[in-house]
Amino acid sequence: ALRKAKINAVGVVGLVENMPGSNAQRPGDIVKSYSGKTIEVLNTDAEGRLVLADALSFTEKKYKPKFIIDLATLTGAIIVSLGEEYAGLFSNNDELSKKIFKASENVNEKVWRLPLHKNYDKLIDSKIADVQNINYVGGAGSITAAQFLQRFILNKTPWAHLDIAGMAFSKKAANLNPGGATGFGVSLLNNLVKEYYE
Repeated sequence: ALRKAKINAVGVVGLVENMPGSNAQRPGDIVKSYSGKTIEVLNTDAEGRLVLADALSFTEKKYKPKFIIDLATLTGAIIVSLGEEYAGLFSNNDELSKKIFKASENVNEKVWRLPLHKNYDKLIDSKIADVQNINYVGGAGSITAAQFLQRFILNKTPWAHLDIAGMAFSKKAANLNPGGATGFGVSLLNNLVKEYYE
C-alpha cells in the first residue's frame, strides 16, 4: 500500500473467538462450512483450518480473484519438516508456485514446495461428512492440512497456501529480524506483486 502499487488486492482475515464453554466444539461434531461442505471434527485443536477454509471459500465466491494466497501458522508439523529456515508452500498451480518461489528468494523469505496429491485424500476422507479436519492415522500433517484447505477452493482458482508456523516467530536474532515476531510474508508478497503484477 505504501508503494501505491497499481493492482487490485483484497485482504481477508478470519477472526473468531476460541473460548471453552457449553457451546464449544467436541470431537465427533459435524459442522457445516461456508461452502456447504460438512466437516467431521476429530481434533478441536485443529480449529484454525476450519476458519481458513471458510475464508478461502468466502474470498473465492465474493471476489472471484485471479489467484489466492493464504498465509497461516497452521501446523507444528511444518516445523518438524522445515524448521525455521523455510515456510511450506502448497499450491494447485505450478505457475503461481514458481512465481512465489522466485519472489521469496529475492527477499530472503524462503519457501519450499511440498506436494498436494489425490493420494493424500484418503487420509482426510470421512465416512460421515465430506471431510475430516485432521489425518487421524498420523503423518504428513502439513500436507493433509493443505489438502484439507484445497477442498474449499471450489472453482479451481489458482491458489497457494504458505504454512509459516516455523517462520512467524523467532526465538533469536536472524538475518532480517532482531527476534520475536518476524512479519514473514510481507516482503515476499510485496516482491511478488512488484515482480509479476505491476
